[in-house]
Amino acid sequence: MRISLWRRELDRESKLIEQARASGLTYRPEELVNGDTPKQLLARCRFALMKYESQLTDKNQWLRLRVAFHRYPELERAFIHAQRLRSIFNHKSRDLAEQELDDWIHQTRSYGHETFASAANSIRWHKETILNFFDNRATNASAESFNARIKLFRANQKGVRDTTFFLFRLSKLYA
Repeated sequence: MRISLWRRELDRESKLIEQARASGLTYRPEELVNGDTPKQLLARCRFALMKYESQLTDKNQWLRLRVAFHRYPELERAFIHAQRLRSIFNHKSRDLAEQELDDWIHQTRSYGHETFASAANSIRWHKETILNFFDNRATNASAESFNARIKLFRANQKGVRDTTFFLFRLSKLYA
């Protein structure tokens, strides 16, 4: 959402620059309350949009988000919707999390944003495996990390010709 808004602002600014040049004037970008231009605002609020609201301790982040939400209400709706999905994983009960997840998927269908719809479809198809997280609050992140290490090791060796020697080296390195 933020990126599409940023691209829209880029296009708008390009048109304004062309109009200013055609009329022989110098283009001065619009400056918002916090001193950012609309392009800068959307670029700089990137990290704040990825945090929980409780993690926003910097006053500049809060101000930047408030200005962005005032100017782009659809960005605020997307932020709230994403925050709701993140908050589901704080639940202790699998049943409650499942109900919240179903509600989030249902809301996403009426939301109408393509990216959220794609995420909702993926969550719907993998719901049971996602809900397994709530059984013992564990993920397979360590296994995925180890797989990434193996792939990197294999890439650094420029492929594998002798599989048994490759497995031997892996066992010595990661044992």
